[in-house]
Amino acid sequence: MKLIAVTQTHILKMMSWFSSALEISDWAGPNFTYPFDSKSFYADLKVSDISSFSLLTDDDQLLGFGQYYSRLGKCHLGRLAIAPNFRGQGISVALILRLAEHGMKTLQVDCCSLFVLKHNQTAIGAYQKLGFTIATYPQQLPTLDCLYMIKNFTVQTFVNGD
Repeated sequence: MKLIAVTQTHILKMMSWFSSALEISDWAGPNFTYPFDSKSFYADLKVSDISSFSLLTDDDQLLGFGQYYSRLGKCHLGRLAIAPNFRGQGISVALILRLAEHGMKTLQVDCCSLFVLKHNQTAIGAYQKLGFTIATYPQQLPTLDCLYMIKNFTVQTFVNGD
């Protein structure tokens, strides 16, 4: 698997992963347009402002997508998604580890954070399995029904893959 900068082709493919306002809101937050078209989807992703990456197979099949940016001195991961036909196969671990490693190196930090909606137990479980813990967010949460999770990483994390 490889992590590369997202392309327009990847974004067009990702649009097929979401078929309802709830799916979009759960993934991208309340300020993402639904229904969307290619122009609004691209604009709402803010790829020109936020580091955005695709996870691909070695033969360039799109597996996942994620973004990172600096938030409160941490590498904040956002809009993490796995292609529907690859969910449940542990690919989110590869996406998160590769994205975290790239983001922390670029931002020169050793901690990642993310938001997750309280009802998304599958994602919460995946994040906890990777060592993310629920933390108190020092500001007002962007939405009342979300949790703030953080994880400190070490170099060994990326050597061992855990």
